[in-house]
Amino acid sequence: MPLEEDLRALAMDIAREAGGLALRRRSEGVAIAATKSAVADIVTEADREVEALIRERLKAERPGDGFLGEETGADRGSTGVTWVVDPIDGTVNYAYGIPAWAVSIAAVTGEPDARLWRAEAAAIYAPPTDEMFSAARGGGAWLGGSRLSVNTERGVAGALLATGFGYDPATHAGDLKRVARVMPLARDLRRIGAASLDLAYVAAGRLDGYFERGLNPWDHAAGALLVTEAGGRIGGSPAGRPGVEMTIACADSLFDDLSFAAFGDHDPNA
Repeated sequence: MPLEEDLRALAMDIAREAGGLALRRRSEGVAIAATKSAVADIVTEADREVEALIRERLKAERPGDGFLGEETGADRGSTGVTWVVDPIDGTVNYAYGIPAWAVSIAAVTGEPDARLWRAEAAAIYAPPTDEMFSAARGGGAWLGGSRLSVNTERGVAGALLATGFGYDPATHAGDLKRVARVMPLARDLRRIGAASLDLAYVAAGRLDGYFERGLNPWDHAAGALLVTEAGGRIGGSPAGRPGVEMTIACADSLFDDLSFAAFGDHDPNA
């Protein structure tokens, strides 16, 4: 079996186990452990416990690999493979009982830097719906046993788009201006609250496109591979890659229009 498929299988297995733990902890009640970048940006005890489980499983299965996790930071490995992990993407949804959150795991090679790495495999598991999205480089994107494909036609009513907003109130005015620029392209706008699911839904054709400022590497590492393996295009900034300044995902036929609207006057933070 090719390395990419081995990594995909492992990512799926660990994501499902980690998702099961998160679901159990959710049923027992959520304890808020801390805040991150802003008061509204929370960490639950489950985030930390789930990431610890993922780390332990990966260390047992592939002890030389690197690790980049939302809650515990980065460890450089010796094999050239790094695992990029968001243990519970959509933590606020998780804390409030909104069933839109997921475990996101990607395996990348090269430098552990989103501007430089190459994604090899990905798994995004949504425990509330028991949906497993996965991809391997060159092997397509999948929901369970069904192959995924992005929507290539936006329709006469416009594109169904999704976005998100940062937790820092100082960024909200710029985010709303961006939405105003994008809306002429849209039939409607969704705000799901978990970037991994936004990207998975673009890959699955449930959304026509997605744009958001402020994503970290663990937010987009797995979903970006899903989109490209489903025939879509992913980009943004810096350096034309998905990143903290902008992430854009959609079919190639929509990409230039959505990018122009999202960037506006070419200031991605406007």
